[in-house]
Amino acid sequence: MTSAMASAPPQAGAEIFDRILAAPSGLVVLDSKDVHALIGQFRVLARHTGQAMYLWQPDTGLGSLRDAHARVPDCQRLGNALRYMQQSMHFGVYFLLGLELPLSAMDATLLRQLARAPKEHLRRVVLIDAPVALVEHLGELAVHLNSEDSQPRRLRLRDGRWLS
Repeated sequence: MTSAMASAPPQAGAEIFDRILAAPSGLVVLDSKDVHALIGQFRVLARHTGQAMYLWQPDTGLGSLRDAHARVPDCQRLGNALRYMQQSMHFGVYFLLGLELPLSAMDATLLRQLARAPKEHLRRVVLIDAPVALVEHLGELAVHLNSEDSQPRRLRLRDGRWLS
């Protein structure tokens, strides 16, 4: 466990995860100051809760956060991973990290379709630290969250009083 993860409150990942699930769109843009600590929190959460959580990165493709060695076959390329997400009938939260522009027209279309996914298929696609141009292109289709919003403030004791 890294020191960055050790210093982060363990419930922070769960709070962010709950906000992702509560989002009214199938597509969430998540900004984070410490992406690796955030992914670490989601990995711990996936292992403890058994939630279906996946991470896609350009160099590794799509893999399970619960089992670091479990890769989804034929999902190295972004387009294949997005099609997999769209066709899955199961609950899942898919984190995409390291997206690079330009996206193909097909990939952009798939993202828009995932944003409008039917409510009966609870699935969330989460773009972590997505390029600004992509966020602007998606506009209102995506819900914007910041991983720092839910972090509880550390209280300090000063002159016999707790301060935030």
